[in-house]
Amino acid sequence: MTLLIRRSELALPACNDHMFAKALGCGADLVFLDLEDATPEALKEQSREKAITALTELDWGRTVPAIRINALDTRWCHDDIIEVVSRAGAHLHTIVVPKARTARDVWWVDVLLTQLEDKLGLEHRIRLEVLIEEVEGLANAEAIAVASPRVDALIFGVGDFSLSQGARVDTNFEPLGDYPGDFWHYARNKVLVAARIAGIDAIDAPFPDYGNLAGYERDARRASLLGYTGKWAIHPNQVPIANTVYSPTPAEIALAERNIAAYRAAEADGRGAVGVDGVLVDAAHIKMAAATLARAAAIDPHRAAGSPVPVGN
Repeated sequence: MTLLIRRSELALPACNDHMFAKALGCGADLVFLDLEDATPEALKEQSREKAITALTELDWGRTVPAIRINALDTRWCHDDIIEVVSRAGAHLHTIVVPKARTARDVWWVDVLLTQLEDKLGLEHRIRLEVLIEEVEGLANAEAIAVASPRVDALIFGVGDFSLSQGARVDTNFEPLGDYPGDFWHYARNKVLVAARIAGIDAIDAPFPDYGNLAGYERDARRASLLGYTGKWAIHPNQVPIANTVYSPTPAEIALAERNIAAYRAAEADGRGAVGVDGVLVDAAHIKMAAATLARAAAIDPHRAAGSPVPVGN
């Protein structure tokens, strides 16, 4: 499968069609038309129509076209899938599934999509990204992550998770008082580990305080250190930050290339490890270096990556 690049995932209320053109031109790797929380109940049906029009008529360029359906326990979910896939499935890449609690939730969407794709003769399989935003979902994250081969990513949904956990937080989901360390570290790490078990991406939570770009960057960098590969954005101004944070830096790329070159030279001399700038480099480091270069090449296909190196498990 082609390496997915989802550094920035921009949420776009499906009811706000006046925002569509700007959103598709902001450089986000993925834009999802939100039929769920960002769309009022009175506008659900007409917003679905706007999403279908956007998918079929707008130029998405390299941006991945996606929708977020309503939760499975709502009266809109079934029609979200049936209507959008039936009328715009050829243009839809990803469905974001909210509030997954068990693997069966993902299985239900998978089965329905399989039936629709076969009925419609779609040439591609629609992908899934799954939100972990309930305490039950967090407890079942590992099973959810492997519930379907369609799943490309788990997303930490901090907003509804705050409510589900009963956390005392502000509107930016930060604790209402002094707390030692990262308030959401356990949940973030569990979502990440579940994603890695399945061999898929982990996408970090939104940051509602969209005027605080420094805070958004701080959150993004902390998640990236854990291993998250992208973050939600709720405003186009957040997108360039996510794209930068979740891309390998020039220094990381240079180190990866240097380590691979030194390791290959050592191999040619019959050695299995080598020192680079006073640091041991062995097979594990080469796998890391190869992953860095593969990601850099996927982000910028015109970039000349280093020599191919197998990435083992």
